Amino acid sequence: MYYIGAHVSASGGVENAPLNAKEIGATGFALFTKNQRQWVSAPLSGESIESFKRNCIENGYSADAILPHDSYLINLGAPESDKLEQSRMAFIDEMTRCQQLGLNRLNFHPGSHLKLISEDECLRRIAESINIALDRTSGVTAVIENTAGQGSNLGFRFEQIAQIIAQVEDKGRVGVCIDTCHAFEAGYDLKNNFAQVFDEFERIIGFKYLKGIHLNDAKKPCGSKVDRHESLGKGEIGWECFRSIASDKRFENIPLILETPDPELWPEEIASLIKLTAC
Repeated sequence: MYYIGAHVSASGGVENAPLNAKEIGATGFALFTKNQRQWVSAPLSGESIESFKRNCIENGYSADAILPHDSYLINLGAPESDKLEQSRMAFIDEMTRCQQLGLNRLNFHPGSHLKLISEDECLRRIAESINIALDRTSGVTAVIENTAGQGSNLGFRFEQIAQIIAQVEDKGRVGVCIDTCHAFEAGYDLKNNFAQVFDEFERIIGFKYLKGIHLNDAKKPCGSKVDRHESLGKGEIGWECFRSIASDKRFENIPLILETPDPELWPEEIASLIKLTAC
């Protein structure tokens, strides 16, 4: 089964996300379980939790088809001790929300050194942050998203992600989400070398850790290290990459999520991808 969808709105309550996903013909979806630009949000109500679970069941969405995303404020490799602690507490809260909703993974950007600590120290802090969160929650996998390498963000090389995973104690609850735009803009040429890029991913990280894909074309050239998403087929990557993903059995049974900039195109993009899975 291919779980293809988009990062849909949870405005008015998380229970609305599966309904919004169904409206655009999605077989999977992503959401924020709280306001992504605030450190603190009200706890999920019992009513919202039960409504979310019911709406998922009624619309055919299992936990394996859903890829929640954490707050953009969180930096699990923060060099300042107070910011690091704040990020860790916020991440534990996000993991707990997923646990309450019956979800089995949480996607997050690994972190930034802000040019104040070394890359190795930042990666060590990220892994330590994951270990702390896993120890205080259960049933939810921490899913590291690759970055474009913009600024001081880490996780733009497969080797950096592998270095984090190597330091995570519970290997059964850590995973990876590959964002196609980020990978391309970090220097992985998915337009011309799709097979080689994923061969490298298998060699350095391993497909057993792949827990999701963000399907985004790129506005900027390969290796630009500038994170700018584009609608499918309208950017520098082109449709062939997404056609390859939709026809490759290695990408079944994980959320394949659009974060493309024009929501009006999502139903068309999703329908095109679903059609490709049948070819």
